Amino acid sequence: QVQLVESGGGLVQAGGSLRLSCAASGRTFSSYTMGWFRQAPGKERDFVAAINWSGGTTAYADSVKGRSTISRDNAKNTVYLQMNSLKPEDTSVYYCAAAFKRSTVVVTTSWGYDYWGQGTQVTVSS
Repeated sequence: QVQLVESGGGLVQAGGSLRLSCAASGRTFSSYTMGWFRQAPGKERDFVAAINWSGGTTAYADSVKGRSTISRDNAKNTVYLQMNSLKPEDTSVYYCAAAFKRSTVVVTTSWGYDYWGQGTQVTVSS
């Protein structure tokens, strides 16, 4: 069982930056692929970024590629999402997710994840 707690969301002006954090409980954090998803009101939950257990493989949605960086610190059981050049269309609830998968391949679909956090709101004003 893994519990995930996101933090770092908030209100930011367009062009600004935020760093989201996701702290995981448990002693097997390094066995999990970690991902970030987002969901705006009335829309489906969309993939944002993912990172494999070692941090050696990452993947990004086209909408955030070049503006965001996912990273992890296995010693701290934490995964991060640095988001730069934020746009109003980035406004969403951002969810952290964990997939029990120790591989060089990352998971980019929501149904591939086993555990989810409660989400953190990111609002970008124009």
